[in-house]
Parts: sequence; structure tokens; C-alpha cells
Amino acid sequence: MIGFGLRLTLRGGREAAIRLIVTACSVALGVGLLLVTLAAVNGVNAQNARYAWLNSGQPGATSAGVVPSPDPLWAMLHTDLYGTREIVRVDVAGTGPRSPVPPGIPGLPGPGQYYASPALDKLLRSAPVAELGARFPGTRIGTIGASALPAPNSLVVIVGHTADELSRAPGAVPLTTIATKSPGSCSDCRVGTNTDGIKLVLSVTSAALLFPVLIFIGTATRLSAARREQRFAAMRLVGATPRQVSVVSAVESTVAAVAGTAVGFALFFALRVPLAALPFTVEPFYASDLSLGPREALSVAFGVPLAAAVAARIALRRVRISPLGVSRRVTPRAPRAYRAIPLAVGIGELSYFLGRRPESTNGQIQAYLGGILLMMIGLLIAGPWLTMVGSRIMARYTDRPATLIAGRRLSDNPQAGFRAISGLVLALFVTSTAVGVITTFVAERDAPNAPAIAKETLVADFSEGWTSVLGVPKASVAPIPDVVLAGLRAIPGVEGVATIHTNPLGTEVSNGGRRPIVAGLMSCRQTAGVPALGRCAAGADVASITPFHVYNSTSESFRDTSDWPAAAISSEQLRGLPVQLLVIDTDGSKAAIERARTAIALAFPDRKPAVTPVEQDGFSETARLLTGYRQLVDVVIVVSLCIAGCSLAVSVVAGLNDRKRPFSLLRLAGVQLGTLRRVVILESAVPLLVIAVVATGSGFLAAELFLESQLDYTLRAPGAQYYITVLAGLAASLGVIACTLPFLKHVTGPETARNE
Repeated sequence: MIGFGLRLTLRGGREAAIRLIVTACSVALGVGLLLVTLAAVNGVNAQNARYAWLNSGQPGATSAGVVPSPDPLWAMLHTDLYGTREIVRVDVAGTGPRSPVPPGIPGLPGPGQYYASPALDKLLRSAPVAELGARFPGTRIGTIGASALPAPNSLVVIVGHTADELSRAPGAVPLTTIATKSPGSCSDCRVGTNTDGIKLVLSVTSAALLFPVLIFIGTATRLSAARREQRFAAMRLVGATPRQVSVVSAVESTVAAVAGTAVGFALFFALRVPLAALPFTVEPFYASDLSLGPREALSVAFGVPLAAAVAARIALRRVRISPLGVSRRVTPRAPRAYRAIPLAVGIGELSYFLGRRPESTNGQIQAYLGGILLMMIGLLIAGPWLTMVGSRIMARYTDRPATLIAGRRLSDNPQAGFRAISGLVLALFVTSTAVGVITTFVAERDAPNAPAIAKETLVADFSEGWTSVLGVPKASVAPIPDVVLAGLRAIPGVEGVATIHTNPLGTEVSNGGRRPIVAGLMSCRQTAGVPALGRCAAGADVASITPFHVYNSTSESFRDTSDWPAAAISSEQLRGLPVQLLVIDTDGSKAAIERARTAIALAFPDRKPAVTPVEQDGFSETARLLTGYRQLVDVVIVVSLCIAGCSLAVSVVAGLNDRKRPFSLLRLAGVQLGTLRRVVILESAVPLLVIAVVATGSGFLAAELFLESQLDYTLRAPGAQYYITVLAGLAASLGVIACTLPFLKHVTGPETARNE
């Protein structure tokens, strides 16, 4: 029977060839999406592993078995800025021939030498020297290899020094090993995504992408199911046994699935390079990151054809039981209300954790993703019942032929009606949940729109060390030389320079309603050129100011007219005090900001870079987290909608094949073609709109339960962009359905009504 099944599949005429090609193409697209999803998960892990060396010096960051070097490496890591881009700078100095060497370079750079990543080297060649290149004096002796760069566009520089010079720099530490453990398996690592974060990323990706892709592949394997059932029923009537029919069905489905799987692998490898350039998690991948492990490749290569064969066997259960039942199109059993139970269980599971949030990350993943998956499965199970309810209501309250026929057909087989839009239902649920969570998260944690003053004022903070894995807190700097201040004032676009000094008097100032803090001291003559610092009380020469008042300029309620009280200290005494902050007012131009930042970096190379208040907020861990979440949500929404579109297109093709015979009989009975076209639209639009409302509401409910349980937030309404996206998606779906209407005339001719 296998040979007979192959002949039917490969030599069964034009209809069999079209069915084979369409099914294989659909499976290929689904397999390609599945492989991309699996490879992206591996890519996140591979990218995260290349952050390992930047955690050198952290406890547990080095794998067991790495032998410490007898010649320590002095190292200091901090992050610089150029525009909106971060530059990772690592200063190194060896103490002997066996000092550890960071990955990606053949050897340590000597004094006055540096290695730059390819992206930074390109930036150095294009940016004015006074704005960027002057920060790295010396000679570039090579480029940093990919093994040390998280992404192709990473800006990284390794600068060489003498051991005597770097050992005296605040924040430099001696290293005997280079960290090799991925941040994903290192709880103390600060650079990269830690264990909890990587679990969250992988769990979200798996739940939001893999499940819809698998549904799509299942939909593709059921193309022309009705026609196949009729043909196999005819085989049963002429004497074929149930086993023989099952073998023929399995062969037909497996051939299409094998061909589609092979093409899907070819698509993945052909598109891997351009896909790697897409920033799934803020940064793009190297093409080699999007790789497949042997287990994953074999699971897809054998699992998809096997699943297709099983699906074909399940789909022919009515043929095995009664061939006449299929030939006479016996109405399947109507779905019952109990199909809504899994959806209710998922809602109840999420509701249970209100006020009972699990403490561990694994517990949270199991609790929240388990409930969300239950709701997704519940929507698929309850969908046919909801479709039946909507169709019966539509048929009960209409006297139009098209509406009545569509309602009766949907009520007769709601499973088929829902199957066509099941992919879009999942996409709407995933989109609503993701948008609800990220909208609320951003509203609670994101900084408001900052005024212009927060974008034009540059602040060099000398009060503590940069938040680096190798750095340690540093005290304020000694009084800044006049030559440095004069050089800053001479930069075109710099309109004022002021310094805030430490306060030996211990006087306190108000801190926005909270308990008072020790004030900083500033010269009132300098304040006039820096509006962000406010103004001094009348007659004051030196004033007490909240040290970090300028950082508050990102707030919409910021007041730059504060009257700071006079301090009991003279200007001469002030000049001799250490400096906490150096505040520079600019005209907001990129050239002025970057030249001033470069001048400060040259004057104080061991201090963190000067930043504007807006950059300070954007440089925080919260901002990075928000950026990553936004990117992840964008990927989930785009991919899920693409999958939904593919599922709908496949279902439309399958629907045309399944409708050919009954619609041909209706045309022979005198039904107008226009009526049949309205029937097609209603059969798809009714379940689409009914289930879309339920899916969207369920998504927002899942988001609300998660936010309230995990973060104690209340769901915020999404912006207009979400509603526009949803309406556009529904309109596009109806457009796809409408595109099939011109073909209805050609596939419902009298010849289609013949008996097999």
C-alpha cells in the first residue's frame, strides 16, 4: 500500500499535484519559522556567553579548572558614550609574560596602543577626532575578534598601559584569570543577562512563538482534508480496509511534510544571514549565533513528518468508522459548553497567585507561563463552541439567504469554521497580553518627556566610581585646574561651566520633601551661565545646593528657578575644596556635547563619562530593561501576526477546496454566485470577530492578573497604536478572505458536483 500511496500522491493528476505543492509550501514556511525561533533562542544564549570576559573579577565568573596566572593583569572597565551609543572601554596592563589575555586579541596592547572592535574602528574613522578619537590617544594595533564582542555592532576598545600607571588608577584591580562563565549561569555577573533574566527571555519566547508556529504546521497538514476524506471513503466502499486507508493517508501526508521540512531547512539556512541582522533582543546576532543543535535539528526533521502522519490518521477517524458517514456528510457532534473549562482554569490559576507570588524565578515561570499557556489552549478548545454560539445567534435573527446559509453551515461544523482563524486568535491573545504588560511597565517605570534643559546640560559626576564590574567607589576629585575649565569654556557651543564642591560645613538642604541631605557648595558667579542649577539667594556669593539637583531636570515638574540659600564660606575657600560635580551648559548640539565629553575624558581618564540627565536616565538598568522588553514585545507581535497571516492564508486555501462540492450543488440548485460570496465572507468574519473579542479580552485579563500578582501594578490602557494595529490586522484578514472571492466562480462549476 505504500507504493500505491506514493502513486496517488505523485501521479494523481493536477489536483493531487496542487495539493502536494500547497501543503509542502505551507509546511516549509512553518518549519522555517520554527527553526528561526529555536535558533533565536540559541542565539540569545550564544550572544550572552560572549559577555563573560567583561565579568572578570566577579565571584563565580570563572569556570572550574581554569589555572590562575602567576602574573596578574591590571584591568579597569567602564562605559563611555558617543551620542546614543555605549562604548565599553577596558584598560589593561600586564605584569609579566604570562598575564591573562582577554579573548579576541592575540596579545596585550602596550602603553599607547589599543585594539578596537570593527564597529568602533569604523566610527572612529567617521567621527571628528575632537569628538571621539581624542579619547583614545595612541596607535590602533588591531581589531577585536568576534569571540569578545556580544554583537557585530558592539563598540569595544582595549587600551594598554604600564602596570605602574594603571595600578595607581582608582578602580583598577589585579586579575589572575579571565572570566569564562556565561552570565546566564552566573548569579553574581553584572554584565549580560543573568540566570533569572535568561530564563525569562527563553520562557517568553517559547510560549509566545513556538506554540503558534506548531499550530500553523498542524493547520498546513490538514489542507484538503474534506476532499481526502471523500476519496478515502470511496476506497472503503470498494473494499479497502481501514488499515490500508490509513497507510495511504499517512503516505500522502508524510510525503508533503518531508518535502516541506526539507524546503524549510533550506529556507532557514538561506535566510540566516539577513535574519541575524535583526535585533531580536536590542542587539543583532552574528550569523553563527543562529545555529541549531543536533537534538533540535533531528526533532524538527523527524518530528514534523511524524506529526503529519499522526494528524492524518486522526483526521480519518470517521472514514475508519463508517465510509458512508463521510460520503453522506453526517453532521459531527456539536461542541458543548464544557470546552470553556480549560480557559476558566487558566484564569483561575493566574488569579490564585494574587497576593501569593512565588519567591523563586522558576516558581514564577511555572506559575505565570503555566496559566497563560492554559489560557491559550483554552481559547483553542473553546473556540468551536464560541463559534457555534455566534452562528446560531446569527441564524436565529436573520431572514437573508446568505446569512442563514452561513449560520447553518457554521453551526453544522463550527470546528472547521474556527480552525481557519485559530492562528489569528492566538496572535490577538499574545499581542494583547504583551502590549498590556509592556504599556503598564513603561508607564510605571519610564522617565517622562524631559525638557530641553535636560538634553543640553552635561554633568561629570566625580562623587563615585562608574557602575562597573571592575570599578570601586572613588572619592571626589581635587580642585579642577583652571586650564581644564578654560578649555571647556573655549569649546564652541559651551555656554557655561560650573562646579559643585563637597561641603565641609555639613549644612543640609531640602531633598524634595524627603529627609534633608548634606548640601553641595557652588559659586553663584558660575551659576549664572548654567540655568539647570537654578539661582542663588540675593546677595549670596556661595550657595548650598542639593548635590544632584541637575539630574532632576528630566522631570516635567523641574524648576530651574530655585533660590539656593547662602553658605558661610568664601569663594577663595570654595576654590580649594574637592569637586563633586562638573556641570556644563551647552547649546544642545552634538558637536558641543561630544567635544566637552572628550575634554573631560582626557582630563579625568579614570572617571565615569560625563552625561546629560536624559542620558543618565537612559543609561540606567531600568532603561536597558525597558529597551529589551520593548524589543522583545515588538518581535513577539510581529512574528505572531505573521504566523497568523500565514495560518489564515493556508486555511483560506483549504476552505476553498472543502467548499467546492457543496457550493457547486448550491449553484446547481439556483443560488446566485453573489450569495455564495457573502456566505464565504460571513463564514470567516463571524468566528473571527466573535473570538477576536474574547481573545483580546482574555489577553488583557492575563496581563492584569500577571501585573497585579508579580509587580503590584494596575493594567494601563494601551495607546492608539495598539488599536490601530489590531484593526489593521482584522482588516487585512478580511482582505485575505476577500481575495479568494474571484476564484469561487472557477471552483464551483457543474463539473465539481460529480460523484467520485
